[in-house]
Order: sequence, then structure tokens, then C-alpha cells
Amino acid sequence: MKSYSLLEINDILKGTIVGHTNHTITAPEQLEMACETEISFIGNKKYEKLWANSKACVAVVNEDISIEPGENKAFIKVKNADLAMSQILSLFAPPTPLFHTDIHPTAIVDKTAVIGNGTRIGAGSYIGPNVQLGDNVTIYPNVTILDDCTIGKNTIIWSGTVIRERCHIGTDCIFHPNATIGADGFGFRPDPERGLVKIPQIGNVIIGNNVEIGANSCVDRGKFSSTILGDGCKIDNLVQIGHNSKLGRFCIMAGNSGLAGSVTLGNGVIIGGSASIKDHTTIGDGAIVGAGSGVTGDIPAGKVMLGYPAVEARDALKQWAILKRLVKESSK
Repeated sequence: MKSYSLLEINDILKGTIVGHTNHTITAPEQLEMACETEISFIGNKKYEKLWANSKACVAVVNEDISIEPGENKAFIKVKNADLAMSQILSLFAPPTPLFHTDIHPTAIVDKTAVIGNGTRIGAGSYIGPNVQLGDNVTIYPNVTILDDCTIGKNTIIWSGTVIRERCHIGTDCIFHPNATIGADGFGFRPDPERGLVKIPQIGNVIIGNNVEIGANSCVDRGKFSSTILGDGCKIDNLVQIGHNSKLGRFCIMAGNSGLAGSVTLGNGVIIGGSASIKDHTTIGDGAIVGAGSGVTGDIPAGKVMLGYPAVEARDALKQWAILKRLVKESSK
């Protein structure tokens, strides 16, 4: 089991120690559940009140904390406790699943595929014709990568993921279990004789570097040209990204949110959980769409939107306050 002293932890964080503990630190844990050999963190002043009842021996805290650690306890003050705690979690992270051989004998790798140095392919995976895998790619069991795809170095692809033909993935990406990249876009048109006619989807998906896509999320291929996710985008579980959508750099989409076809997100856009964005909508740089909102029109850069249909947050809050007051008055 891994364990560290207070000083060893601070050698990594480069913070300021307040107080002292003689406990050896054996694991990170949240404040309410921590025991006396565990480290926790306080990332917001509203959680300071929980420290009095916490058994944690050490907490990583922001520099503006207003409480003292107490007897046989210590704080490590840093500029950003959330970021510092990510370093602690990495320090205590257990090892990833083992590969006893780089390419499992049950994996099917087409003879035309190009496999980079240090790349590992798990049991039951399929690597199709003309696929190119960069160096140190990790493919866990039962992954499918179809014809003419490229995968950049250091990318990790978890079990059940399917990457359809002609899709291109950057470096240092992570695809969680059962993600689907490059499925057909949802394209149908009514025909009086044949009912709903399928519109062929002949494009692909292009994903930048350092992109993470959650479990059971789907990124559809373009009807023509490409569906594009820029560098650093983070996509939660159960997210739908429709065909020909284009995401800028460092966009965030929380669970159960969805983009219809041909949506454009600028850089740094945040889409809250269960929010839905109408097709052919453009959302400007740095805009935020609140959870459960429904966007039906373009959003300028930097705006915060709430509600269904979504309006500016301050207007939505006023509307909700008025409705609440009306309900109270009508119940008298």
C-alpha cells in the first residue's frame, strides 16, 4: 500500500504547511468519510464547516482559508486546492489493467495496419485495413477500429468502443467504454412512395488532441465533410454529438446533453447536463448553457443561458421569481 509523510506530499505540491501531524498518509478521501490516516481537501470556503468533524489528518486548502487545522492535523495551503488534489489522486492511483503481451493472440490485426512502438492491443479487438496506430496507444479488449482510421500516440481506448471507418483521432485522447465514433448521422427524408428515405452519411469524424469522451457517448460522422472536436474537449457520459457539428477547443459537455446536426460551438463553451441544442445553431466563445436548458437560437460569446427555451440567465431567474410569486398569490 502506498503511503507518504506530510513533507513528502508537500514536496510534490510545493505549498505552505500549517500545523503538524505524525500520521502517515495512506489515501485521499472526501472530508466526511476520511479516517485519521487520510488526506482530503477544501476547495471552497463553504466546506470549511465540515473540517471540525472530519477525521482527516491533512487537508489541501486554498490560501484564503479562515480556519486552523487543529491538534495533530495540518493544512497544505496552495493557490488552487482542486488542481492540487488532482496531483494527490494521481499519486495514489492504482495501476491500470495489465497486458501480458503487447498484442493478444485473439486480436485481429489486418496485415496492412501500421502499429506504433509500444502500442498494446487487448483480447478480441479488431484493427481494420490501413489503420494507423501511433506509438504507445492502449487498446483494451473488444475494441473495434475500422478501415483507414488514424489514432495518435498515447491515446487510450477502453473496451466496447467502436471507431468507424475513415475517422481520425489525435494524440493523448481517452475514450471510455462503449463510446461510438463515426456512426451514421441521423438523416432521413419523407418520400410519399417509400416512407422515410435514409440520407447517406459519407463524411467522417476528426478529433483533436487531449480529448476525453465518456462512456456510451456518440459522435456521428458528417453527412459530408467532417464532424470536428477541437483540442482539449471533454465530453461526459451519454452525450450525443450530431453530424457535421463543430466544437472549438476546450469545450465541455456534461452528461445526457446533446447537439443536433450542424451545431457550432466556439472555444471554451460549457453545455450543462441534459441540455439540448437545436440544429444549425452557433454558440459563441465562452458561453455557458445551464443544465436542462433548450437552445433554439444562436448565442453570443460569453453569455450564460438558462431555461427551456433558453434565455439569458438573469432574465430566466426573474421569470422564475415572478412565477413563484404568482403561484403564492393564487394559493391565498
